[in-house]
Amino acid sequence: MSTTSLPLPDHSPRLREALLAAAFTADGLLELLGAPAYAALARSETVPALRATRGTGALETLTRLFLLQCAVPHERARAALPLEECLADGWVVRDGDEVRAAVDIRPYGGPEGQDWFIVSDLGCAVGGAGGASGQGEGVVLGVGGASTTLAGITVRTPVASALDLGTGSGIQALHAAQHATRVTATDLNPRALHFTRLTLALSGAREADLREGSLFEPVGSDRYDLIVSNPPFVISPGARLTYRDGGMGGDDLCRSLVSQAGDRLNDGGYAQFLANWQHVEGEDWQERLRSWVPRGCDAWIVQREVQDVTQYAELWLRDSGDHRADPVQYAARYDAWLDEFEARKTKAIGFGWITLRKSGSESPSILTEEWPHPVEQPLGDSVRAHFDRQEYLRARDDAALLADHFVLAAEVMQEQVGLPGAEDPEHVVLRQNRGMRRATKVDTVGAGFAGACDGSLSAGQILDAIAQLLGEDPVRLRDRTPQALRLLVEEGFLEPAAG
Repeated sequence: MSTTSLPLPDHSPRLREALLAAAFTADGLLELLGAPAYAALARSETVPALRATRGTGALETLTRLFLLQCAVPHERARAALPLEECLADGWVVRDGDEVRAAVDIRPYGGPEGQDWFIVSDLGCAVGGAGGASGQGEGVVLGVGGASTTLAGITVRTPVASALDLGTGSGIQALHAAQHATRVTATDLNPRALHFTRLTLALSGAREADLREGSLFEPVGSDRYDLIVSNPPFVISPGARLTYRDGGMGGDDLCRSLVSQAGDRLNDGGYAQFLANWQHVEGEDWQERLRSWVPRGCDAWIVQREVQDVTQYAELWLRDSGDHRADPVQYAARYDAWLDEFEARKTKAIGFGWITLRKSGSESPSILTEEWPHPVEQPLGDSVRAHFDRQEYLRARDDAALLADHFVLAAEVMQEQVGLPGAEDPEHVVLRQNRGMRRATKVDTVGAGFAGACDGSLSAGQILDAIAQLLGEDPVRLRDRTPQALRLLVEEGFLEPAAG
């Protein structure tokens, strides 16, 4: 399908009004379908939703039409939609006495309860494995797990300019439009730019500056306060599918994005990416990714998952529908993936988040870590706070740190671990119930110190009091504590007291 045959946004306000009037929203769908059928849709299973939409109301009609891609009788469509305008603009098409959707329209709840709509190609509303099986190479996916993950970790402070690089159906641009004065969205696929225009228009958002091209080429030397990208990061032999395969060797596309982002950020700006990276034989993956970080940027790289090369190949062969092909052809393609990994000495593939902050520091903070544990989304405030803490710690030597006042972060709990009946615990654990949900072991001094941090006394004064209680030399205690204190601040257990 060419871009010119896609719907026009001309009457999108009228269509939006009809969708809202019928309660064709995330909340409305949940109420209509029920939680099991609603969850099944996210797994690309439609039978429960079809059973729940056998009625003749407007919401049932719209759900069948735009979400389940079923033809509906002409009169039912007319009762639910401004039909002539939708036909004229190409949102729907006639099929005898019935009407069919030309695109997938999926309700999406914004972070502040907004009713948004993500427009994508038919059959491509759910990304990830199976999300576009059997579709052409230029397809545009809707909202998947990767999309919502990136939206959740993005720092949402008000900014003048934001760039959504590789916009797809426009979900990141839509989020950015809520807190950025100017939004630029780019994509190599012109269909994606058109879908982004439709998503923004149907969601009632401002238009974005849409530019066609690869990586940073469409924006030249322009700089931004925020850059986000859910790029085609799949490491594959060749570039069969535009929406997922970057077309560069190995993880070069992700490396290029990260390494080039520093020159496109304003001071204090953030660049946030989802990425895949190779675990190469004989190399430390953390050192490998540290080498990607551009000069003058702090970085936080979180590896969320690792797959061996066979698991990885199978995941993306299923995504493209190759597992349904002729067995000989499937085996040949599987072999090609393994040949590629063998040639590059790749033993596994990592997936995770990469966040940069343009600090301009000559001694940047670069944290790489493996964190497969559950986190609390949205995480954007926690990401911003992480970089604020790095800036704070970089500006303070040990003496200044001990002179500062701290408070225990919200919802940090203390757990004592030991044998039942023992007089003293074997160790004490501080555990966060928010954000990254970290846990850390502390000794008696650390537990007592954290418990006393209410902002009233300086760190040094608290240590002096602990030394007196334990009969320790206060000078030695002050000397050996700053490193542990820095770790508690860096991981967010303690926060500098305001004022």
